[in-house]
Amino acid sequence: MLIADDLEKFFKILPDFVREPLEKHHNQEFLIEVVMDLGRRPEARFPDGPEYLSSSIVSWHDLNFSIKKIGYFSGDNRAGIESTLHRISSIRNRKGNVIGLTCRVGRAVFGTISIIRDLLEKGNSLLLLGKPGIGKTTAIREIARVLADEMEKRVVIIDTSNEIAGDGDIPHPAIGRARRMQVTRPELQHQVMIEAVENHMPEVIIIDEIGTELEALAARTIAERGVQLVGTAHGNYLESLIKNPILSDLIGGVQYVTLGDDEAKRRGSQKSILERKTVPAFQIAIEIHERHSWVVHEEVDKIVDQLLQGSKLFLQRRKFNNDGSIYIECESFCSKEFMNYNNHINKSLNMGIRTKQYMDSIKLFNSVNDDLVKTSYRSSSRFLSQLNLNNNRNISLNNSAIILYVYGINIKQIESIIDSLKLSIILTMDLIKADMILALKSYIKTNSKIRRIAKSKKITIYTIHNVNLNTITRAFKQMLSLYQISSIDFTNLFNNRSILEINALLEVKFAIEKIIFTQKESVQLLPQFSNIRKLQYNLINFYNLKSSSFELDNRRKVIIYSR
Repeated sequence: MLIADDLEKFFKILPDFVREPLEKHHNQEFLIEVVMDLGRRPEARFPDGPEYLSSSIVSWHDLNFSIKKIGYFSGDNRAGIESTLHRISSIRNRKGNVIGLTCRVGRAVFGTISIIRDLLEKGNSLLLLGKPGIGKTTAIREIARVLADEMEKRVVIIDTSNEIAGDGDIPHPAIGRARRMQVTRPELQHQVMIEAVENHMPEVIIIDEIGTELEALAARTIAERGVQLVGTAHGNYLESLIKNPILSDLIGGVQYVTLGDDEAKRRGSQKSILERKTVPAFQIAIEIHERHSWVVHEEVDKIVDQLLQGSKLFLQRRKFNNDGSIYIECESFCSKEFMNYNNHINKSLNMGIRTKQYMDSIKLFNSVNDDLVKTSYRSSSRFLSQLNLNNNRNISLNNSAIILYVYGINIKQIESIIDSLKLSIILTMDLIKADMILALKSYIKTNSKIRRIAKSKKITIYTIHNVNLNTITRAFKQMLSLYQISSIDFTNLFNNRSILEINALLEVKFAIEKIIFTQKESVQLLPQFSNIRKLQYNLINFYNLKSSSFELDNRRKVIIYSR
């Protein structure tokens, strides 16, 4: 293996009393990181353990020396050294001042993935698991280079912390011809993942540290669209991912089902069991327990099924030998921990226990339905003409289209209806960008994740019972009506109006939103002059309600009818 570590650039950011012992150290090629905490002695960490570098303690001046050499820290408190793979992470006090630095050495290790090259050639999506610092990022960096240079595929790297391709605008040569997309803020990683698919036509997408629900959803979306995924996640074993409610969707998710008596007898199991919910986003999973020893799961779906059933597994372990050869062995494995966990769930179900612990256990296994991926993300964003709001009514609107997320309905059918009716609707692949969600009721009611995200982001969900032209068109009309109402700019509407006009318009708004919409009752407004009634009519029309006027005591009133 060939290793490129740029240690001379790494040493330049360190104070002299830290740098000099490292330059003379006999084990510097194995250096993992250097830790400098205010008021403590500097420490170097190696595979066989840490050691102090000096008897002197780190001062504010020493930290500032290194910070000035590094430059800008991003939102996740990480920085880099230009044109290297080194990563510098900071620890801050309550005032935001840096009081500690973790300076990790980044190495490009060429030849590390020969151990799984046959798996890459299959074109399946691949997930690497392992604890921090075990070498996951080093591995996917080399995977990116091999896929781009040797297999000549279009590779795009989503580099959230500039850890894969290094700091600066020019990527490190270690990624070869692969392209790199930087992420402005860590919480936007899922959006950049979708953007990469829409804009750059990749055959492979590389993602480091999938860690949130939205990133897991985006990963499933990318995999379902035929793009090969290579990603990493924290977790030593595959079963730890199964029990992670945020990331379990990457390997198919888990749900509990109740079997009939005959089926339970046929299987020889209890009536309530755990099952994999859908097809995994990653077909291959690799556990990295040691740098030179990897456990390979070539068929994730079958392995997950066996884990849930408590069956004995046969694992494939691949090792690097000292002479550069690769040794593959098969070993049996049975996860007693997971069997006990599964039995606990089943026992709770069969005894009818409804404790908080039990409910939390069941909630842990809720995952989004596979149809979300099949239907919701297939269309790229499209900018259509704005809806023609006719009848010049002198009411100011915020002229923006509805951003719509579709779930459980054929996207092509939705696009066809939008185009034929020339509606002001833009389809999105990103749930949190949506103004509204249009979903099939039978699908959305079983997916707690979408409902939870919609609730937290205050996104309106419209449901339909069946999928046909009339039902979808009617739903669009209702959505446009509500969105049109919410888009009324009352600040501009009240501008340059008299007190009488403003009060009359506020009376309409209150009557409709507080009485007609909630109590389903018609409302009579106060008597007004004809010019003010005209303003009221215009506002009522925007709510798509019917109205009329009648005369009482020589004064005309407007009445608004409920639907």
